[in-house]
Amino acid sequence: MSSLFTPIHVAKATFSNRLVMAPMTRSRAEFDGTPGELAAEYYAQRASVGLIVAEGTQPSADGQGYLTTPGIYSDAHVAGWKKITSAVHAQGGHIFIQLMHAGRMSHPDNTPHHRQGVAPSAIAPNTPMFTATGMQDIPVPRALSTEEVRQTVADFRFAARRAIEAGADGVEIHGANAYLIQQFFAPSANTRTDEYGGSIENRARFAIEVATAIAEEIGADKTAIRLSPGTAMWGIDEGEEGPSLYRYLVAELNKLGLAYVHVLHQGNDALLADIRKLWKNTLILNRPSRPREQIGADLAAGLADMEAYGQMVLANPDFVERLKAGAPLNQADHTTFFGGSQKGYTDYLALSA
Repeated sequence: MSSLFTPIHVAKATFSNRLVMAPMTRSRAEFDGTPGELAAEYYAQRASVGLIVAEGTQPSADGQGYLTTPGIYSDAHVAGWKKITSAVHAQGGHIFIQLMHAGRMSHPDNTPHHRQGVAPSAIAPNTPMFTATGMQDIPVPRALSTEEVRQTVADFRFAARRAIEAGADGVEIHGANAYLIQQFFAPSANTRTDEYGGSIENRARFAIEVATAIAEEIGADKTAIRLSPGTAMWGIDEGEEGPSLYRYLVAELNKLGLAYVHVLHQGNDALLADIRKLWKNTLILNRPSRPREQIGADLAAGLADMEAYGQMVLANPDFVERLKAGAPLNQADHTTFFGGSQKGYTDYLALSA
C-alpha cells in the first residue's frame, strides 16, 4: 500500500499521492446551477487526496438531468466554482471539474428551461427520475440534429474554458454511466444514420470530437475522460461490439495526449488489460464496492497508476491519513447522499476530532 502515498506526475502536474476522489453527485447546488454555499468546505476537507474529481457538472442548460446539480457555463457558476478551487488549492490539493451532459437521463422539471431532454435518438431510458414533486418517468428525449451534435461539442469546449477561468486544474469528460457520451456508444440508445451512428467509428466520433475540442481549448494536459465499458443500466446495451468500440476509442484518444483516462471497471479484465496497453498516459481505476483490504492492489499489480474511491472519501475527509494510520473508516450515510445541508456532507468527523 505504501506506493499509494508517493507523488505522481500527471501531464504537467504533480499530485501528492495516488488516491483520487471519484466524482459523486450531491445535488446541493442552487436551482440555477451555482454551487452551494457549503461546497467549498466539502471539497477542501478532502484535499489531501492526490486529485479531487468534482461532481458531474452540466456544460449547458440542455446538459442538466438531475435536480440542483451544478453548472459551469454562466458567470454565476464561475464565481461559485472559484470559491471551491481556491479552497482546495489553499489546502495544497488539485481539482478537476467533471463535465457531465446527462442526455436523455433528464426531466424537464429539473432544468432551468424546462425543455425536453436531448439524446442521440428519440429513445426513452424507461426509468423514473427524482424531481421536486417526487419520482416521475423520464419522457422520450428529442433526437439531436447533426448540427446540434456539433453545437453540443462547442458547449463542452466553452464549459471547459469556463472551468479553467474558475481555477480548476483541468476537466474530466464524463463518458460513462449511461449519460450522453455513452448513449452515443450504445446501439440501444443510438440508432442514428448520420456520421454519429452505425459503425464503431461513427458511434465513438462524438466522444473523440469533444475530447479534441477541449484539448484544443485548454490543453491536452488539462483534459481527461472517464469511461465505464460494459455499463448496462437505464437501457444502455453496448452489444457485442462494445469491447471493440472501447479499444478503438482509447487508441484514438491516446493520440491526443490527454492527462488521464479514468476507468470505472465493470469486470471485463481482458478489456482492461488492453486499455492498459493502448493508453500511454496515466490510468485511473475505479472498482465499484472495492473492499478496504484491496486498496492499493491495482497499483501493485500494475493495472493502474492511481485508484479512485467514492463513498470512502465522502465519509472520511481525512481518508489518506486514516489509511496511513490503519485507522477505522467512517461509514457513509446513504440517506444524505443527495440534497440537504451539512448533515452527511461537511459534518463527517476526522480522526483529529
